[in-house]
Amino acid sequence: MFQSIKGMNDILPEATPAWQAVETAFKSLMLRYGYQEIRFPIVENTALFKRTIGIQTDIVEKEMYTFEDSKNGDSLTLRPEGTACCIRAGLQHGIFHNQIQRLWYFGPMFRHENPQQGRYRQFYQFGVEAIGLKGPDIDAEIILMMARFWKELGLSDHIKLQLNSLGTADSRTVYRKALVAYLKANQHLLDEDSERRLFDNPMRVLDSKNPAMKGMIANAPNILEYLEDDTKHHFDQLCQTLDDAGVSYE
Repeated sequence: MFQSIKGMNDILPEATPAWQAVETAFKSLMLRYGYQEIRFPIVENTALFKRTIGIQTDIVEKEMYTFEDSKNGDSLTLRPEGTACCIRAGLQHGIFHNQIQRLWYFGPMFRHENPQQGRYRQFYQFGVEAIGLKGPDIDAEIILMMARFWKELGLSDHIKLQLNSLGTADSRTVYRKALVAYLKANQHLLDEDSERRLFDNPMRVLDSKNPAMKGMIANAPNILEYLEDDTKHHFDQLCQTLDDAGVSYE
């Protein structure tokens, strides 16, 4: 008898009402905020994810389901996330040109990682993208929207919001130099993956789950200390808006 593929699970009739309740709540929230649904294929050109997610990431290096199209030899990938697909679709069909778009999507995504509690190789993801809007207000809108979603599902007490800023390209360049210098000084503590990323993508080292590196990572330079004035003002305004709305964060 055939079995489902490891990490790709059936959703049986007794479970589908709960799924439908969550999906209905999300769709209702999107309608109230003026977001429109967009749907895109499950399979995309592999180069899309390599370019947008980055070659030196765990997703691209280890987790993508990639295969060759036997008909024409194209390299195709089951989508591991939705943002790249959404932006590709919007650009392809010209809906971003001189327009503001608030979009949402939902569907299965695929990553080849070790299945564990709450983490599967086929998983389902809601996503939103706001295009053509700048400033902290749109950041706050999306965060407040999700805070309302957690509240409506009764999950607010179980969710922790963590905020950060990656700054501008210029501030990241300065931060990158400081981070590389710090990591080189502690190179003896880096595992094999982190050593490989030291010069190609050093910020990914900070995402390591290796417990032996936890203390070293905790003492790494803080990117918030390298933000330019405009970016710092943007981040501060976002925090102020969340404070005014009573949304707690870390």
